[in-house]
Amino acid sequence: MTGVNDQFFRDIKTYVIRIGRMTDSQKKNYEKLSPKWCIPYVEEKITYETVFGNLNPVTIEVGFGMGTATAEIAAQNPGKNYIGIEVHKPGVGKLLGEIQSRGLKNLRIIEHDAVEVLNNMIADESVEAFHVFFPDPWPKKRHHKRRLIQRPHTALFASKLSPGGYFYMVTDWLEYAQSALVELSATDHLVNKYDGFAEPQNWRPETKFEARGIRDDRSISELYFIKK
Repeated sequence: MTGVNDQFFRDIKTYVIRIGRMTDSQKKNYEKLSPKWCIPYVEEKITYETVFGNLNPVTIEVGFGMGTATAEIAAQNPGKNYIGIEVHKPGVGKLLGEIQSRGLKNLRIIEHDAVEVLNNMIADESVEAFHVFFPDPWPKKRHHKRRLIQRPHTALFASKLSPGGYFYMVTDWLEYAQSALVELSATDHLVNKYDGFAEPQNWRPETKFEARGIRDDRSISELYFIKK
């Protein structure tokens, strides 16, 4: 998918802003901490050394929800830097509180459309890993065009990964997992580390979406592709 199709998919939003009331704590965190830990959206490439004060490898998580797993992974890996991208303001407020309470120096937030952030703010071959945990499955067929994990978006992820970097997706929607497996497998420069779905990565904390999916008896599918 190139040319006109690329522009078509850029114009289609992969998310919807859901109405959700911020708690007093989240609102306070957002107002007080966002100037310190949020990176403003700009249409120019950011420099990680400027953002983090070091040249440690960078992982980007797209759609971190309430950010609990994001904060835990960052806390477990202080030698790596993390950027979380999210449009849900209560989740941003919640993660800002986690950053503050845990004293995390290696985690920043961008509150904006992930596709625009990747296109305009992230340099090619500069990301060690992408984490996409439980993205919106857009289950109705007429909404499949909104899914994040499909070409040409997967080609965009691949272009931002450094050689040897990985793309890691988890979903509790089997049909989406099967579709994403096809799309990622057909993306240039990405190679599946496994034969089909990936083994569970034991370093990844369970998310509330995962717990809900398990309660609803949905299978958890993982995909793990490497940039060759």
